[in-house]
Amino acid sequence: MKLHEGEIGKTYIVYSVMVKDAITRRLEALGVTELTPITLMNKKGSGTVIIKVRGTRLALGRKISEGIEIREAASHE
Repeated sequence: MKLHEGEIGKTYIVYSVMVKDAITRRLEALGVTELTPITLMNKKGSGTVIIKVRGTRLALGRKISEGIEIREAASHE
């Protein structure tokens, strides 16, 4: 599922990042890489999401959130 389709308050694992190379590099610098756990903090109807990754909150626009594929984290992670 895409990041903007997740439920607020749940933790997910980043499965893949499919955005432009420059954006991918910036996300990697911020800690958003494959197999990284993220928590969906809030989302807007426009597709904008706020996530928590490695102790930092990030706001991502719709185009970026549509390019990030996530899987639900197992309960023991």
